[in-house]
Amino acid sequence: MVDERISEESFFSKVFKKPEFTSVVGVIGVFLVFFGIADESMFRLEGVLSWTEQAALIGILAVGACLLMIGGEFDLSVGSMIGFSGIIMAIMTVEYGFPAWISITTAFVIACGIGFINGYIVVKTKLPSFIVTLASLFVLRGLTVAVSRLLTDQTLVGGVKEAAEGDWIASLFGGEAFTSVFIYLGNMGIIDTFDDGTPVVTGIKMLLVWWFGLTIVGVVILRLTKYGNWIYATGGDEQASKNMGVPTDKVKILLFMGTAFCATVFAACQVFDYGSADAQRGLLKEFEAIIAVVMGGALLTGGYGTVIGASLGALIFGIVNIGISYTSIDSDWFRVFLGLMLLAAVMLSNSVRKKIMRS
Repeated sequence: MVDERISEESFFSKVFKKPEFTSVVGVIGVFLVFFGIADESMFRLEGVLSWTEQAALIGILAVGACLLMIGGEFDLSVGSMIGFSGIIMAIMTVEYGFPAWISITTAFVIACGIGFINGYIVVKTKLPSFIVTLASLFVLRGLTVAVSRLLTDQTLVGGVKEAAEGDWIASLFGGEAFTSVFIYLGNMGIIDTFDDGTPVVTGIKMLLVWWFGLTIVGVVILRLTKYGNWIYATGGDEQASKNMGVPTDKVKILLFMGTAFCATVFAACQVFDYGSADAQRGLLKEFEAIIAVVMGGALLTGGYGTVIGASLGALIFGIVNIGISYTSIDSDWFRVFLGLMLLAAVMLSNSVRKKIMRS
C-alpha cells in the first residue's frame, strides 16, 4: 500500500515547485483584500476592464522582461524605448505624412536593431547588462527629446488618430476588438447601456489582445520549443550550456530584441489609442516590468520563472494600481503597497526555493 502522507507531500511539493505559485498566492490575496474594502463597481465590467487594461500595459513589457530575466539578463532601456518608438511613429505619420503602417514598421525595425546592439555589446564585452542598458536608457531618452524638439519644436506630437485614420495596421494597436459582441450584449440587456442603447463598454482595447497574444507566444516558446530550453539553460549556467552546444550568445541577443519588440508594441498601443506621442512616456516602466516578473516568481539570478507568472504579477500590479481609487485609501499609498508586495513576493519565492533545494 502507498502511504497517503507520501502522496500528499508529493502533491504539495509539485505545487510549491511551480514558479507561478507566489503570483497565484498574490493574486488571490489581492482579490480578497479588494473584495473586502473596495466599492462593488470595481468588479463590474467597466471596473474590470479598467484594471485589466492597466495590467496589460505592464504585462506586455513583462513578457519580454521575463524571458530575458530567465536568460540571466536585464534590460533597463525598455522605458526609454517606449518614448523613442512612439515619437518615431508620430513624427513620421503626422509631420512627414508617411502611412501609419510604414511608420509602425520602421519603429519596430529600429527598436529591434537597438535591441540587437544592446545584446551584442553584452555578449561580446561581458559587461553587466544592467550597465549596458542603463547607458541605453539615457541615450534613448536624450535622443527622443532632442530629435522631437529638432523636428517639431516640441516633445508632444498630436494628431496621430486623424493622420492614421483608415490604416488597418494602426487599428491593430489603437482600435477595439469584439465590438459586435458587446453591441449584442447591450441589446440583450446583459451589460449596461446609455439611454440611446449604446453599450457603456463598446469593446476590448487592442492592448489587451496583444497582452494575451504575447503571453501565449511566450508560454509556447518556453514550454514547447528547444529555444525555451536554451533560455532556461543559459540563465541557469551559461558556461555549462555553452559546453553542451547551446548558442548562448544568440539566445541572449534575441531576448534583448524581444524586450525591444514588446516595448514598441506598448508604444504603438499608446500612440494610436491616445492619438499622440510624448517623449517622456515610458518613464520607470522598466522597473514596473521587473517588479511584475519578480512578483511572478522569477529569480533575479536567472534560470527560473514563467511567462504566466509574470502576467499574473502584472495583474497584481493593475489591480492594486486601479483598485486603490475604488477605496477610501489615498492613492499616494499605491507605491508603498507595491513595494511591500514586491518584498513579500521575493521573500516567499526565496523561502520556497530554499525548501526545494533542501528536498
